[in-house]
Amino acid sequence: MNAHESSTPGRAKMPVGWEVSPSDDWEYVPLRLPPDVTRVTASMRLAIQAEFGGWELSRVRLYTDGSRRVLLKRKKTAYHIPEPGI
Repeated sequence: MNAHESSTPGRAKMPVGWEVSPSDDWEYVPLRLPPDVTRVTASMRLAIQAEFGGWELSRVRLYTDGSRRVLLKRKKTAYHIPEPGI
């Protein structure tokens, strides 16, 4: 398992071209949304993460099979906030 992969369901490795340089200000989390998740449902899930986890949408890539790769980012904080569990 490389640095961008996780055993957490929904987590995905970064697509080519999405590499982010390490930063002291931002943290990133890549997610994969399966094809059965509608656009409205995906939007609602991401809005909840933004509201309660402090995440912002950085990038979205839609694939021909209907799945999506999403990159979320947020400012690093002194206290721990759990990563999204979409």
